[in-house]
Amino acid sequence: MESKKDIRALNKEELRNFFISQKDKAFRGNQVYEWLWRKGAHTFEDMTNISKATRMMLSDNFVINHIEVDSMQQSVDGTIKNAVKLHDGLIVESVLIPTETRTTACVSSQVGCSLNCTFCATARLKKMRNLNPDEIYDQVIATDRQSRLYQNHKLSNIVFMGMGEPLLNYKNVLAAIDMIISEDGLGMSPKRITLSTVGLPKMIKKLADDGVKFNLAVSLHSAIDDVRSKMMPINEKSNLADLLDSLQYWYRKTKNQITFEYVVWKGINDKKKDIDALVNYCKKVPSKVNIIEYNAIEEDGFKQADKKAIDYYVRELERNNITVNVRRSRGKDIDAACGQLANKSS
Repeated sequence: MESKKDIRALNKEELRNFFISQKDKAFRGNQVYEWLWRKGAHTFEDMTNISKATRMMLSDNFVINHIEVDSMQQSVDGTIKNAVKLHDGLIVESVLIPTETRTTACVSSQVGCSLNCTFCATARLKKMRNLNPDEIYDQVIATDRQSRLYQNHKLSNIVFMGMGEPLLNYKNVLAAIDMIISEDGLGMSPKRITLSTVGLPKMIKKLADDGVKFNLAVSLHSAIDDVRSKMMPINEKSNLADLLDSLQYWYRKTKNQITFEYVVWKGINDKKKDIDALVNYCKKVPSKVNIIEYNAIEEDGFKQADKKAIDYYVRELERNNITVNVRRSRGKDIDAACGQLANKSS
């Protein structure tokens, strides 16, 4: 028996044409589309302003492969981690991060990851598949609802820093973002969305050519090739010079500066030569640096650098007029912080 098609694979015009083919009014397609995206309906029964006969007809022809929040953990600092069950039973994780001024959703783009960064828990999971646009979008809707429930205001920011490499799921990630910023979806400003990547030069240039309006962050962690390659094997294929070339291209096309995400580890990248290399790299493209607190995973051999080394980084970056922020991790007690997403709840 042929399985039913997920109705959210249809765009609005296709949905309108479906209703015409059923000898119904085209505007029904608009109504259903609004329920599917702006209102986040999980079932056809949720569509209360549509007749029961129409809802049954839709159910006969389609399914809504909606995610489910399988389990939720709440940190002492208010951070929420969701184990998100997909329609095929696979699990990814998303995180809601509250501060005094905003709430941020950290969403996943793949089940697992194929890039093998040595400091990241997700890298220990084999990549199983890409997420569809609706599965990415559903994570945002779920965290928006949690933001309204627990923080009393709507979601303010989105970061693609969860499980997976967003640029290896390029088409689906951009389709999800298009819906997030669309008036048919959440209507969120692209300036409130940040895509984080390990740095894939070809795909960064494609982003620039496609004229995206969201922010770009790059997990850098070292501006010395030998050091970076030991932590991030992708650097052996696309080295720092290739990455820099793509980032300069990005800036020429978009005029948007890049954020470098940077963890300082004891004995790995905490020397003066490491700091000098980062300063010199930042000078070559308009950028700012987020120094991120390290969150250990089991027996990984990495240790957070001493405060003295981090302070030295901050001092030298600021002395060279490079904006730097030190980010304290949230949700560490529930393994929800950067680099810790590994489906422990599954």
